[in-house]
Amino acid sequence: MSNQITREQIIQKAWEDENFKQQLLSDPKTAIKDAFGVDIPENFEISVVEESPEHFYLVLPPKPSAMKAASAEEFPTW
Repeated sequence: MSNQITREQIIQKAWEDENFKQQLLSDPKTAIKDAFGVDIPENFEISVVEESPEHFYLVLPPKPSAMKAASAEEFPTW
């Protein structure tokens, strides 16, 4: 598999594979590495939370100006 994966691919796998979902919640970097063969850099942090019908999370992305100023290493695409 290519090193290019999307959030949608990760979410789909979590919906289909309960073991992957549990590992993703507890150790996201390892779960992504094991499932997709993608190494996430040590300096890049990933937090995974699961929504429920009663609990919604709103994620605020970085400002576009911050993304333009950052290098590809700071905001990697995997």
